[in-house]
Parts: sequence; C-alpha cells; structure tokens
Amino acid sequence: MRWENLTDSDHARAADPALFGADAVTTRTFDTPEFRGITFHEVRARSILNRVPGASRMPFEWTVNPYRGCTHACVYCFARKTHSYLDLDTGLGFDSQIVVKVNAPELLRRQLASRRWQGEHVAMGTNVDCYQRAEGRYRLMPGIIEALTERANPFSILTKGTLILRDLEPLTRAARVTDVGISVSVGFTDHDLWRTVEPGTPAPERRLEVVRTLGEHGIGCGVLMAPVIPFLGDEPAQLRATVRAIAAAGATSVTPLVLHLRPGAREWFMAWLGRHHPHLVRRYERLYAEGAYAPKWYQRRITRQVHDLAREYGIGPTRAGAPRRIAEPPAEPVRDDPVQLSLI
Repeated sequence: MRWENLTDSDHARAADPALFGADAVTTRTFDTPEFRGITFHEVRARSILNRVPGASRMPFEWTVNPYRGCTHACVYCFARKTHSYLDLDTGLGFDSQIVVKVNAPELLRRQLASRRWQGEHVAMGTNVDCYQRAEGRYRLMPGIIEALTERANPFSILTKGTLILRDLEPLTRAARVTDVGISVSVGFTDHDLWRTVEPGTPAPERRLEVVRTLGEHGIGCGVLMAPVIPFLGDEPAQLRATVRAIAAAGATSVTPLVLHLRPGAREWFMAWLGRHHPHLVRRYERLYAEGAYAPKWYQRRITRQVHDLAREYGIGPTRAGAPRRIAEPPAEPVRDDPVQLSLI
C-alpha cells in the first residue's frame, strides 16, 4: 500500500469480504477535507480483467475498473446500479462508498502474463472514472499503465479527471509501443449546469486543458460530448459553445452522446430534476417513456447538430479516443505556464 500524510484521525476496520467478492476488506475513513464523508473499502480483488457482456455491440471487449463507486457524484451516472450488487446505496452511497481494488496493478500484470490472454484491447473509465479523487491517494493507475506497457497491450482511457496529467510520462512511454486512446468527457460548458449535475468533477474548461496538454505532448485526445442533457444543455447556442471550446482545445474528434437513464441512475436523476427543475419532470417522463434512451429522432437531431458544428470548427466527427502510436519523444509543449493538478 502507498499512504502519504496519514494523520492520527485516520480510521480503519475490517469488513465482510464475502459482500465484496474479495479475499479481504479494510474499511477506511479520513478526516482530511478532500475525503471527509467518504468511506473507502480496500479490497484484494480476485480478478481485474472483465469481459464485457454483449461485447459484439461494443467497441471493446475487455475492461479494467480499479474502483467501484465514484466521488465525481454525477447525478446521471449509469453505473449507480452496480452498487446495489454490493448491498450499497445507489444514491449518496455510490458517491461516498468507494471500493478500491488495492492489488489491481499486480493482479493485472499476472493476468496479462497468462497464456490464455491474447493481447486484446483493454478499456478503462467505462464504468466509473479511474482518475476520480481517490486515485490521488491510492495511485493505482501508474502501475496499471506500466503493466499494459510491458506487454505492449493496447488500451484506452475515458475520464473527467485532470489527474490523468500526473501520468503523462507513463502514457507517453506506452504510446511509443502500443495503441493508446485517450478521451475526455465534456458534455457542456455551462457552469451553472456543471455545478449541480457534476458536483465532484473538475470544471469543463479544466478538462479541456487536459485535451490541450495531451495534444502538446503528441498524444491525440478525443472528446466524448456526454451527456447532452435534454432541455438543459441542448439549445443550439449551448451546443455551439461546447463544440467551439472543444475545437479550441485541439481535440482530435468529438462524439455526442445523449443522456440515458438506466435503472438506478433514472431514480436518482429524476429526484434531482424534481428539486432543481420541477417544471421539466413531465417532459422527461414523456421523452423517456419508452425506456432508458431518448427517442431515436432526438438522438439523431443532436448528433447531426454536433457533427455539423464539428465540421464548421474543423473537427472530424469520428469516434472519440482514436488510438495514436508515438515513434519518437514529442517536442516540448508551447505552453510555459505550469499545469495545475488539483483534483476538484
């Protein structure tokens, strides 16, 4: 374990391993401001490579998720339902009860060395963000990236976290030997919307600074413009402002994705909507009457608008996170101001 600046007010206790499907669990809390109110369940996982159900419909077949639960606290997060499998609350519990697979790097290294492993692409950040606030303390991603680099195993990362810049050097090394795809999620640039719907994330402009910095170091970065939130972030002027900011950051691509509301996320989001925008509740009930996804006509309209704007601003409307391999060390970036790595 790597622990820095522990104080006398840190507390740990044992928890039931059977509940988490792990060999051992330590439940830990900290009184530091950035972790106050958050409980960490440290587990030694039995497996870290996860096969995606219905992978034929997905652009990837395997994932690695070093965390469960997420302090980004996005009210729409589709992964909320997964906390119920651990008998944990899918609302505030998802935001504050974080499962940490402390042996993730060593376990991944062992699984990648297996004769059965064929070197398939590994996607990260597809369930919860691997660069959420907890990563600043647990530092699991450097070891994970190193394990993949040692095997020249292709991988991709999707994140809302600026902490990914801490790992710029290992990512650059990885990109010299294998395909590395990086995407940053920015669904809108409206600050009022951001503060209420994504309260634990870095501001949109700071995420776009990640895109710019990665590009300056030779790592192309796409933007997943997600979610586009109906009636709150889908006005033509809002879409234009977001695509314009994405283009200015040097994104290699932009891919819009309309809000979807799966069970677990739907209940939490609708409760939030009733508190903050009660006049929209009936409109949402009608728009999502058929299930988790907005109607096809609405999705097509948003996609067409964003792609038209992307062409106008010189961004190709291709899938975000297109892999890029780096043959030589990149030139020094043009910027001369230091990159800020604070977490929120």
